[in-house]
Amino acid sequence: MSYNETLAITIEKRLLEQGIVFESKKMFGGYGCMINDKMCVGIVDDQLMLRVLEEHYEGLLQENGVSPMNFTGKIMKGFLFIDPEVFQTHTQLDRWLQYGLEFAEKGVVKSKKKK
Repeated sequence: MSYNETLAITIEKRLLEQGIVFESKKMFGGYGCMINDKMCVGIVDDQLMLRVLEEHYEGLLQENGVSPMNFTGKIMKGFLFIDPEVFQTHTQLDRWLQYGLEFAEKGVVKSKKKK
């Protein structure tokens, strides 16, 4: 898979403008930002990928241009794909980024079960 590099640069600029410390890396076949050791925002192809708090997940799925992240045939609850037509402006993009940033601040990542 690939990702929209122009969008990645825009996201990085928006985060830096807010003074947010992040690490960018390739993940899920695309691009992702780690904040507080949590993947919270990324890009797959031209879609924005977000990890959101459980309390927002179902409500956001009702919005136009939002779908559950279906990776390898399995829906990853808490992760969303956002279509590019709903984040055309900086204001729209910032709105979506805030959900990912909120997860980075408050979200809990479940650890994998040990075998």
